[in-house]
Amino acid sequence: MARIAHLSDIHFGAHDPKVVSAAEAWLQQAQPDLVIISGDLTQRARLQQFRDASAWLNRLRAAGMRLLVIPGNHDVPLYDVIRRFAAPLRRYKRYISNDLCPWYEDAEVAILGINTARSLTIKDGRINHEQMRLLRERFAAVATEKTRILVTHHPLFAMPIGKGGELSEAVGRHEDAVAAARQAGIHIALAGHFHRTYAEAAQKMVADAGGALVIQAGTATSTRLRNAEPQSFNWLHVHHNDEIELQVVVWDGAGFQRGHHVAYRRQTQGWTSQEVSGDRSMRQGMKVAAMARA
Repeated sequence: MARIAHLSDIHFGAHDPKVVSAAEAWLQQAQPDLVIISGDLTQRARLQQFRDASAWLNRLRAAGMRLLVIPGNHDVPLYDVIRRFAAPLRRYKRYISNDLCPWYEDAEVAILGINTARSLTIKDGRINHEQMRLLRERFAAVATEKTRILVTHHPLFAMPIGKGGELSEAVGRHEDAVAAARQAGIHIALAGHFHRTYAEAAQKMVADAGGALVIQAGTATSTRLRNAEPQSFNWLHVHHNDEIELQVVVWDGAGFQRGHHVAYRRQTQGWTSQEVSGDRSMRQGMKVAAMARA
């Protein structure tokens, strides 16, 4: 079983230091096998914001954690036009990682991160054909029993983002990207960007989507909250490529508490879900975390 913490939208520069410290403490106590951060480590890609993000990541590494990190659109300068187009991710490469499409593989999982941040868009993301080729090629050699996970900042699919259920824009080249993920046999697609927790089978979102389970993370530590959803991140137990547990870890004003806990199983007809009962703190968090599913 692989134990994975999936965080997104850290937003150093628009963060709550108390929440950042609490997230670090929770991770140090839980000691996941891997920490995935799906973009937007900074608020405006400023030098000090990258330094703060780098220091936080280094503390996680010093505590023995392995990380897979990708950039988001906020990690590209917005107001510095020259830097935005001439060297959009230079600071990210200097302070976070030179690898914009990181790969992780062990005996149980194979995980590819894809950079969807672009200079020409303010908030939307894109996947290019070279990245789609990388996606297919990387997973072509992966053993069939391993769980295949794709990580992007912008989700491949249009997402319900408002209280009325209005849908977001899908990632650029959406149909080609979905086809590449299907051809690669992706089991789980992780993303962030919208600061909302959400999980759904891809085949229920678009036709010919393949067998992936789509999982969105909320904002882990920023003050940029949406639809009254608090800071949160995802805690995944990947038992097998057809059996995972997803638990939302929710900020309650004093600390992070285990919240909404669902077991997913992939059968012939697709992914099915079942609530997992738990302790009192878990049940208290369910109502809050479940708002994204309403």
